[in-house]
Formats: sequence, C-alpha cells, structure tokens
Amino acid sequence: MATPDPPEQVHGKAGTKEWIGLAVLVLPCMLVSMDMSVLFMALPFLSSDLDPSSSELLWIMDAYGFLLAGLLITMGTLGDRIGRRKLLLMGAVGFGVASALAAYATSPAGLIAARALLGVAGATLAPSTLSLIRNMFHDPAQRTTAIGIWTAGFAGGGVLGPVIGGVLLEHFWWGSVFLINVPVMLLLLVLGPLLLPEFRDPRPGRFDFPGAALSLVSVVAVVYGIKKIAEDGFSWTYLGISLAGLLVGAAFLRRQRVIDHPMIDVGLFRSRTFSVSLATNWLMMLGLVGFGLFSSQFGQLVLGMGPLEAALWSLPTFVVMPVGIAIGTALAPRIGKPNVIVLGLVVAAVGYAVLARIQADSSIWGLLVPNMITALGIGTVFALVTDLILGSAPPERAGSASAMSETAAEFGGALGIAVLGSIGTAIYRGDLQDHAPAGVGEHQLESARDTLGGAVETAATLPPGPARELLDAAFEAFAKEMRVIALVAVVLMAVTAVLVAALLKRQDGEAHVESRQSAGPESDGPAAQSGDLDDRPPTGREPESASAPL
Repeated sequence: MATPDPPEQVHGKAGTKEWIGLAVLVLPCMLVSMDMSVLFMALPFLSSDLDPSSSELLWIMDAYGFLLAGLLITMGTLGDRIGRRKLLLMGAVGFGVASALAAYATSPAGLIAARALLGVAGATLAPSTLSLIRNMFHDPAQRTTAIGIWTAGFAGGGVLGPVIGGVLLEHFWWGSVFLINVPVMLLLLVLGPLLLPEFRDPRPGRFDFPGAALSLVSVVAVVYGIKKIAEDGFSWTYLGISLAGLLVGAAFLRRQRVIDHPMIDVGLFRSRTFSVSLATNWLMMLGLVGFGLFSSQFGQLVLGMGPLEAALWSLPTFVVMPVGIAIGTALAPRIGKPNVIVLGLVVAAVGYAVLARIQADSSIWGLLVPNMITALGIGTVFALVTDLILGSAPPERAGSASAMSETAAEFGGALGIAVLGSIGTAIYRGDLQDHAPAGVGEHQLESARDTLGGAVETAATLPPGPARELLDAAFEAFAKEMRVIALVAVVLMAVTAVLVAALLKRQDGEAHVESRQSAGPESDGPAAQSGDLDDRPPTGREPESASAPL
C-alpha cells in the first residue's frame, strides 16, 4: 500500500527539507555578494605584498565584477538547459578552486586571473540559487518568503564583506579573505545533492554561442565605460565604449527575436509585471548604490572613522533590511504586492528626504537613522519585485529570468555610481572653488577639488590654519553634494512609485475583476485577494518529468 504524501506536499507546500535546502542556497549567494566588497580591507596588505601597478590594482578590483555581470545571462540560460543544480555544483567547484588560487597568488597577474575565474564561477552560482527557489517553493506565499530570505542573504553579503575582511585581517594574512570561501563551497558540494532538486528545460534546443558572446561583450562594455567615467571623469572614449556596448546589446536582442532557441525569451518583456518589476529593481539599485558611495566617504573622511569602524556602523542597516523584507512578505497577502511595493518606495523616499538635511557637522546618527529608514523601505520592495520577476516567467525559464533580474541590478548599481557620482563631483568641485580659502595655492586647490580624499591629503601638507579652512570648505561642499544626491534619490523613488501605481496596481485590479467574473462568487476567498500578479504568456503546464525527485 502506497504511503500518502505529507499534507504540505498535497497542497504544493514546501516541507522541512526545502527550507533546509534554502539555507544551503543562501550561503553561496552571500559569498558571491561578499566577494564584491571583502577586498576593500585587504587592498593595502596585498598592495604591499604583490606591489601591483595602479592599472593592475584596478583590474584586481574589477575583473570579478565585470565577468560576473557579463556572464549572468549566459549562465542563467545554461542552467535552464543542463540543470540548475548541476550548474550550481560545477560553480561551487570553480569558486572554491579560484578562491584558493587567489589566496595564494604570488603575482598581480595571478591574482587578476583568479579574480576573473571567481567572476565566471560567481555567475553560475547567483542565478542558479534563485532559480532553484522557483522550483522548490511552488506555494506563492512560501516562495515570497523564501525569496525574501535569499534577498536578505545577498544584500547582507555586501555589507558583511568589509566587516569580515577587517576581522580576518586582524589575525591572518590578506589571502584569508578569499580562503574563507573554500569550506562553504565544500559544504555546498556535500549538501547540495542531498537537499536540492534538479530541474532543466526538457526541450532546450541548441545553445546560442554567438548570443552568449554578444551578451558578454555588451554587458562588459557598458559597465566598463560607465565605471571608468565614474572613476576618471567624462571621456568620449569611455562613452564610446558604453555606446558600442549598447549597440552590441541591441544586436543581441534582435538575434533573440529571430532564432529558434533564444537565450532569453524576449516575449517576457510584453508582460507588464515582468517589465515594471525589472525597471523597479534597476531604479532602486541606481539610487541605493549611488548614494551608498557618498555615505561611506562621509563616515571615513568627514567623521574620521577607520574602514572597519565605518563598516561596523553599517551593520544596523544590514539588520533593518531583513525587517523590511519580513514586513513586505507579511503585508503582501493582505493588501497586495503592488500596494506594498509603493509603500516601501515611499518609506525609502522619506529616508532619502531626511538624508537631504545632512550637514558637515552632523553626527553619525544623522547618517545612520535615515539610512536605516531607507533600508527598511527598500527591503520591503526587493523581495517582492524579485518574486514578481520569477513568477512572471515560466518555470523552464526561471534561470534566464533570475539572471536578467540580477543583470538589471548590476546595471543600476554601475549607472548609480556613474551618474550620481558625476552629478555629485560637479557640485563638490564648483562649491569648493567658490569657497576656497585664501591660503591655499592653485595647485593644492586643484588636488583638493579632485576628490574629498584629495582634500584631506592636501590639508595634511598645509599649516594648521589653512588646513582647517580647507577641510571645513571641503566638508561643507561634500555635505552639499550629498544633499543634492539625496534629493535626486527622492525623485527616483517617487518616479518608481508612480510607475508601479500606474501600471502594476491597475493591472492587479483588472486581474481581480477578471478572476471574479470568470470564477463566480466563490473566488472572493483569500487566494483571490492575495494580490499576486501573473500575466506571463501561456507556455503550457510545468513539465513534471523535468524535475528530479527530492
């Protein structure tokens, strides 16, 4: 006599095994995010040991992020084809090996190569973890909660990176910031086959190698050009590189429309839920990363904190974001996801509005409290838009959809640094020029106008009186820069809230009306009022044979 399925499986709900599997998935996504920032603390130590040139130092920092961003779409699609768990475990091997190579690198070239390999492996881990959640949690409420936990882990990795790096460097050599990845990858290799299901598209077709090359070139070129403009100032060369990347991206999308087996389903963009959620993700990251650049400088340069102290003061923001995620997932079934997203964006806008009052003599609390308000609002939104993006795609395209979500976030972050950084730099330079102290020479002033860090270094070479005057002027100019950028972020959040209210909320209402008209009065139960959106194109039912048994 057959043993009946447990109740949660009858109703499509995940059991204990899936929730433990989620914990396993969160670990690698935390490391992928953490490896973007953990190197900040180690730079002085590895620079002393390996003696890289300025160009090599930049590539040590950037090789990881460039290849991670450039290969997300390719790896997300590859996971749909060969199996998401299989790709995740392959990525774990690559990430562990690359981490060991980076830890024991003996030359700048060796470290750059290891960082590049880390980026390739990271691109396999990030979309695989998120797309597996799509297959492990079929109940909409459980899936929203699971994606919220994943989002908290991914966001937390970036915040914890400098903190963990600082603690390790207190006791070990610089390679320890990479070597910490190895035991986590070994744990994933042991537990992954036991706890994670396999899923692949049963009819994937031929892999689009030319499309993969086009997507890599497009993303890397656009991000590289934007990043170099942010670092070195405007240049027609860098702008041309980004524009060339956009043209290659257009060729990639055109190819996806006409080939038989595309890497990404361009038809997904006809889904209002998918497109608006993707745009929301992009705009939020643009504001968050762009303003975060100024917050870290304010703590270290204006308030005089060390890197580790500044990182520790950022921990309350890390703690608040999961609270926002929990609030968002709890409110979504009651008032609908679009309403919660609008509410979260309004809260984030309030946080930025408070930040727009910051002054050069503000304390750490003047920075910390509004940052926590902003993190609360953004946390409320992040998990829900990610859930809507995944829910809008058919199950066999979840890897591609998650990769597009993360690529949009990468673009948003890069554009935030470039655009908001350029606006801020122009304000800072103009204000410092207008209020330059009389005792500072033209050459010294030029160095001080370049960056706030340059102003601090220049002041260290001046007599006490002129040094104090220069620092006061530079700090005031930087505070003005932050106020303007905060106001820009308020506008970004307001525009995004209007976009969601105008498009997603209207669609949500239309969906409820259609559901009640077609299903009758009995459809007014809790499920009909949940506020879930699903306007993906019909693709047939989920192929059960494609999922390996748990």
